[in-house]
Amino acid sequence: MKIICIGRNYAAHIEELKNEKPGKPVVFLKPDTALLKGGASFYYPDFSENIHHELELVLKISKEGKYIQPQFAYRYFEEIGLGIDFTARDLQDQCKAKGLPWEIAKAFNGSAPIGNFKPVSDFSDLKDIDFHLEINGELKQQGNTSLMLFDFATIISYVSQFFTLKKGDLIYTGTPAGVGPVKIGDQLSGFIGTEKMLDFEVK
Repeated sequence: MKIICIGRNYAAHIEELKNEKPGKPVVFLKPDTALLKGGASFYYPDFSENIHHELELVLKISKEGKYIQPQFAYRYFEEIGLGIDFTARDLQDQCKAKGLPWEIAKAFNGSAPIGNFKPVSDFSDLKDIDFHLEINGELKQQGNTSLMLFDFATIISYVSQFFTLKKGDLIYTGTPAGVGPVKIGDQLSGFIGTEKMLDFEVK
């Protein structure tokens, strides 16, 4: 399975990192070894001193498809969940400064914690989904799908022009503003609306 991630999909997050607003979705991949399931603890890696949390809504692909037109994109996922795109910001900054790929900052072991999923039928409006992250009970990030630069249909259509989507693939759809560092001992809890979907500790 593939973990497909979308970067720079919320304007406020683009501004806080001083990035350029993209004209098309920014796409990168993580390997399956990045997945962290079932509330397992995230162990802070020794190669970074600045790991940032990035809370994201995650689509679980339900059938194979490529060259998908936007109007048919909703046929290709049946569940939505929450995940964290952990980023070694210090490594990423070093790589970007040299014009190098930054997979080592994004795709390392355990960098993609994944929580529970809800059926699409549970949502009344996919363009109005509230989600937020708490660390040690304190609100750190909050977002709504209405703030996305590229909605679910656009993301699926664009990605499928390059990669065949297969059942079980995960698409991390981008993070809202409020990203920041985590430290050992932090408890991260992610919510869709008021429902806790993700909960784990940094060790």
